[in-house]
Amino acid sequence: VRRLSDAANNSRLWLGIAATIALVGGGRGRRAALEGVVAIGVTSATVNLGVKPVASRRRPDRFGPDLVAARHVPMPESASFPSGHAASAFAFAYAVGRHLPGLGLPIRLLAGGVAYSRVHTGVHYPGDVVVGSILGAATAATVAAASDRLSQRQQGRRRSVAPGTPDQKSRRARSSR
Repeated sequence: VRRLSDAANNSRLWLGIAATIALVGGGRGRRAALEGVVAIGVTSATVNLGVKPVASRRRPDRFGPDLVAARHVPMPESASFPSGHAASAFAFAYAVGRHLPGLGLPIRLLAGGVAYSRVHTGVHYPGDVVVGSILGAATAATVAAASDRLSQRQQGRRRSVAPGTPDQKSRRARSSR
């Protein structure tokens, strides 16, 4: 579990998966990977620059008898609330899952594993990862909505300027009257 937690540092795990999806997934894979990486970036900025400084919750005490030293990973210096690892994990999982439904469940399970690993290793309280997961998915949904609007605008522009399309022909016919 420590290795999973470490692999998710700086979103390395998600960036590696995104690169693989982009290389082997064709056009849909490239779109899923791009949206996933954008969702991670927006989520990381929101959590690390916006929420954590305001919440400034202290990290858990790892010196109690309940936590085995073998579980430890280096204690991050940032605030505990919310979990940036969980937020990035669920942001990426949301984005990829909506474009590639076949990967949705495995990636969400992996995101859940990363979130659990942060509690298991003693660097987060359970509430930190729950809220981080929700923030990540919500931020990814916002990125997805913006991506869909941008895509619709681009498709609309292509249709309206493409010569020989039915829309273009009808506009010419109306303007020549």
